[in-house]
Amino acid sequence: MKYYAIDQWGLLVALLMVLAAAGLAAYMRLHVSGSLLLSCLRSFLQLVAMGFILGWVIKQGTWYIVVALVALMITASVQITISRASGIPQGLGWPIFLTQFITTLLMVGIVAEGIVRPKPWYSPQVIIPITGMMLGNTVGATAVGLTRFYESMKSRQDEIESMLALGATPWEASRPSVLSSVKLGLTPTIATLASSGIVMIPGMMAGQVLAGANPVNAAVYQFVILAAMSSLTLVSTALILRLVYRTCFTTDDQYKPVVPRQKTSRGLGKAGKAGKAVAKKA
Repeated sequence: MKYYAIDQWGLLVALLMVLAAAGLAAYMRLHVSGSLLLSCLRSFLQLVAMGFILGWVIKQGTWYIVVALVALMITASVQITISRASGIPQGLGWPIFLTQFITTLLMVGIVAEGIVRPKPWYSPQVIIPITGMMLGNTVGATAVGLTRFYESMKSRQDEIESMLALGATPWEASRPSVLSSVKLGLTPTIATLASSGIVMIPGMMAGQVLAGANPVNAAVYQFVILAAMSSLTLVSTALILRLVYRTCFTTDDQYKPVVPRQKTSRGLGKAGKAGKAVAKKA
């Protein structure tokens, strides 16, 4: 089966599509054209850089370089998760890192060593892509879960204080918010599972087919990844919320309103800056 490489003209067409979308956004005054173009450029540079890095790692063929790259990816995912989540307090870096580290390595170990079983065990063309897909899914789910949890705790303040006054423990008072947050974080993954193969062909399967792999084998690979992602999403969201729910309570088990971490004004765009200016005048 033939592999179809993308040349510079293909890249140019893709760039023109982004420019068209940015122009339409500017015409509609959505104030996202700059961030769209910047994100597109950042994505392209990061993907190309990862391509060169992965090629170098594969060429070296040493386990410690693979482990170091996985550790770097997990560390970077912590900052991305924090930047995506809103309304969260300061000091969640360590719980998020612990969650990402445990759940990602667990699922990568099961998928790579228990199902794919590459030789050698640290095969970078297996370990690195699987780690990237797992982290990409868990970052979004964790950010959504954290955002939902703190929003829910804030809206349920009166209910939580009443439950505590009646003798409930902090965990019992937090449990409804935890459950709703886990469910929300899992919703996109469930939707992906339900629509795969009928509505859409997911990325890994599409990539393997484009690269000339057997479509049935590509489908099996994709199912394994989706199954692992669904498990990872549930475990990671539940674990992080179990680790951080106490941030909403004092040492005396009283409800404590959370002070959200301050985000920098970088990347807000004109709309965000205008909103802050209106808020200051008010």
